[in-house]
Amino acid sequence: MLIRKLFSQLFCFSFVLAASYLQAADKIVPVTSEPWQEAVVSVTDADATARFFIEIGGYDLISRGAINKSALSNWGMAQHVNGEYVLLGMPGREQGKVRLLEFQNTGRREPMRPGSRAWDTGCYFSLMVRVKDMQAIYDDAIRLGWWTETPITPLNFGTSRLNVVIYRGPDGVQVQAYERIEPPLGSDIPNFDRMTSPFNVMQMVRDRDVSYNFFTQVLGFGTFYKGKPYTAKVPTPTPIGIPINLTTSIPYRAGIVYPRPGEFGRMEMIEVMGLQGADYSDRCHAPNLGILAVRFPVESIKDASTMIVDRGWSLSQEIDSITVDDLGRIKIFSIKTPDGAIIQFYES
Repeated sequence: MLIRKLFSQLFCFSFVLAASYLQAADKIVPVTSEPWQEAVVSVTDADATARFFIEIGGYDLISRGAINKSALSNWGMAQHVNGEYVLLGMPGREQGKVRLLEFQNTGRREPMRPGSRAWDTGCYFSLMVRVKDMQAIYDDAIRLGWWTETPITPLNFGTSRLNVVIYRGPDGVQVQAYERIEPPLGSDIPNFDRMTSPFNVMQMVRDRDVSYNFFTQVLGFGTFYKGKPYTAKVPTPTPIGIPINLTTSIPYRAGIVYPRPGEFGRMEMIEVMGLQGADYSDRCHAPNLGILAVRFPVESIKDASTMIVDRGWSLSQEIDSITVDDLGRIKIFSIKTPDGAIIQFYES
């Protein structure tokens, strides 16, 4: 009897160990556990775009200067091309910086996303920030020559009641602003006067599930939100500008992921279902104009690239060693999402 009891206990223990092992094996290790450090934006006039972030958002001008030749080469630029950069960020924040690149002597440059229609797919759609006093920011944006793709639009998301506006500036660069009406913002959001650093970046995608699987299965990111297709019960303005008379019949579905739980470093994807637009996935490259890339730091560039390749994805740019002002000499590689948006990983 004792032997049988001991055997039973040993069998149960072994089963638990095996189950734990399988569960651990199923857990996909994230390529990085750090939020994206900066968003890279290609513009025709860095000073003109910077005004929105400095004068309205209260961002600091961290540094500016010539783009290093090694960085230009990494973007695929010919030897005769040069350029200037402007690096912006919120005081005291290491993450969520905005790097404006002004490529020069490149010849013709095209918008990555001509127009801002949410049912057009490819590249990045907008940087997302939190704000206070939306009406005042709305008025200031127009004063600076920016435009608004939507009116101030109410949105209920979970337990939050929000106001949302898409601001559109020079070169079609879009900043999507969120004002929390209720409940009050939590302690995970640093105190700010008018605007936070970008906490999220949005893509409009052909298939939400394909994009979501890329982020979770290839990059190993966690899920903040994955929603069912949504349609309004009555014709209602939406934050992404679906025509009002179609909001009850045209659904959209969203997903939001992050490398680790938190407010910053999120990546969002939205699929508008039932509206056929243009696909601009082949335009997501320098020197074209718009939101060009987001950059994530990694501990080991070799390990990060190996993980991605072993999971069946290819690098769009192999590991390179370049100099980037404020980051120094770094090792870096690039990949593209299923809808062409560039993600870069770098090791300092």
